[in-house]
This record gives sequence, structure tokens and C-alpha cells, in this order.
Amino acid sequence: MTTPKDIPPIPIVDFGAFLHGNEEERADVARQIDDAFRNTGFVYLKNHGVEKEVVDKCFEWSKKFFALPMETKMLAPHPPGGSHHRGYSAPGVEKVSQHEYDADELKKLREIPDFKESFESGNPTDTSQPNIWPPDTSLPGLRPFLESFFTHCKTLTHSILSALSLALRVPSPGLSPTHSASLFQLRLLHYPAIHASELANNQTNDLNDDSKRIGRARRSRINAHSDFGTLTLLFQDRVGGLEIGAPDTPGLFRPAPPIEGTVLVNVGDLLARWSNDRWRSTVHRVGLPPAISRREGMVPDRYSIPFFATADMETVIDALPGCWDEAGNPKRYEPVTAWGYVQMRMAALYNS
Repeated sequence: MTTPKDIPPIPIVDFGAFLHGNEEERADVARQIDDAFRNTGFVYLKNHGVEKEVVDKCFEWSKKFFALPMETKMLAPHPPGGSHHRGYSAPGVEKVSQHEYDADELKKLREIPDFKESFESGNPTDTSQPNIWPPDTSLPGLRPFLESFFTHCKTLTHSILSALSLALRVPSPGLSPTHSASLFQLRLLHYPAIHASELANNQTNDLNDDSKRIGRARRSRINAHSDFGTLTLLFQDRVGGLEIGAPDTPGLFRPAPPIEGTVLVNVGDLLARWSNDRWRSTVHRVGLPPAISRREGMVPDRYSIPFFATADMETVIDALPGCWDEAGNPKRYEPVTAWGYVQMRMAALYNS
């Protein structure tokens, strides 16, 4: 029987060798990322260029924002639906699902709400989805800091895209120009403290889940899902709870713990399509941290900072040359525009 220990561990790669190394060192980093994405869909990058002090400061701003009164946070409300993904979402507004678009089924899923709140911002120059900020007087300094942090993450993202282009042998100028508008999303996430017994059955592996003997859970943090776009950068606090799925055993998960000084990077659906599933868009979820007893423990507040990258709106995502052939590896997906795919997935997240 497959167990969580059988799921390949997420490798740690020194990205500094790509940022500052010679041609051979850059090629070796690209190869290591390629191997990680083939095996798990995830990789930890250290020496990634975003200074620890800057990341720590972003967590401080996140805690300040979510500590504001609800009426203050609601001065920057996320618009109804998922087409304009900016601003503040209160607990229970968003419900993550995996490729579920039927209205009745989505209604059933929302009976157990996601117990988290979020604040979304993007590229300040993106006129397609303008940012929605709280008044400057509510939390002076938040906006300029997040705009600066966005730039740090944008720079890192384009560097990773260059590494991915090298791994896939995409001819110069590679994948970065397909993201020239940097239609990226910076998300602050807060999972309020909750007793372990209240969480839905995503605290343990579904293969041996005993939630029925504990009683009906009332909430979840984030259900198992894949990300929509090209790739995701994730900065975690020390609480833990993130788990990644086994590539070949649905319902089986292993922890993806926070590692000091690293950013966790994972493949999104569009990148999996581009690579014709050479790279895995692995499902992942947030549940009970490993150190917490599900019968007795209080799960502490958790904060995380994901940064979602997607291609420019009209970019057609079709299997790249070298990732398919007519004989043994045909194209697995129909072409789709980046924006069309992301909006289809976003529409399922929010109550209208």
C-alpha cells in the first residue's frame, strides 16, 4: 500500500547559481528544476534574490491588515464573482474546488466554507484588473510596500521563466515575453485559529480518514486543488499545514513544510498544458499542521503569501515544440487562451 513516505520529497535547489552562475551552472539549475517538476510539480528555491528581511516585512504588513476591523477591511471589497480578482475577501466567500463548474455541485461544496480571508493585488499598471486598496488612512504604507513586494516577486518570476525556457529548450527569447504584461497576482492569506475538530477531512490522508468517528466537521482551510496559471511562488510562515498530493495515488498527501530562506514554487495548469504534462500541476491543500492533535489541539493562525503568475491575456497555450510528437506523445490538450482558462476556473471560486 502506498503511504505518504512513498511520495517523492520536494527538492531544494540553489537558484543563486542560476542568477549569478555561468552557462554550465545555469543549465544545471534548469535541469534540477526540470527533474523536480517532473517528479512532484514543486521545488524549493533558496538564494532566490528576495531578501529575508523583505519577506518578513510582508508578513508583518499582512498581520497588520488582517488585524483591522472587518468594516475597515471591507472598504476594499473583492467585487462579486471572479472576473475582477482584487481586494478583500472575508472568510467563507471563496470556496476552492478542483475542476467543478456545475452550479448545484458548487453549492454543495460551499456548505463547508473555506475558513480563510484574503487580500489580492496585482500589477499597478494592469488596467484590465485595477487594484482595490483600502483608504491610505486605514493602514498608511500598505500600498507602497505591496507594490514594491510585487516588483520583487515579478523579477524573480521572470528569472524562473528563463530557467524553465532553458529546461524546455524554448528558443530565445523564451517564455518571459509571453508574460510581458506581468498580469500576476499577489495574495495575502490568513487562516484564523480554529479547533482541529472543526476542520473537514483534509487533515489526514483520505485513505485512512477517521473523520466520521469524530463528528461532522464544519469548515475547511483549502481543499485539494491545482493552481490555474503558469506557476506559483509561495512564502509560508512557520505554522505549516500545506500538503501536496501523490502524483499517481489520488487522495494521498504528504506535508510540504516551511523551510527557512526558501520560496516554494509549483507548476500551474497552464504550464502543465504548455509542457504537455511533462511537468505536473500537482494538487495541494491546507489542513492540519503535523504537530497538532486533531482531537485535542487548537490550530493556530496561519499566514501565507502566494504570488500567481499567468501569461498575457491573449497568449495561446498549446503544447510547445519538443514536448510532443505525432508518434508516441501526441498533444493532450486543445489550445486555449491564458485568460479564457483562468477566468473559467475563477468563476467557480466565488459566490455571485
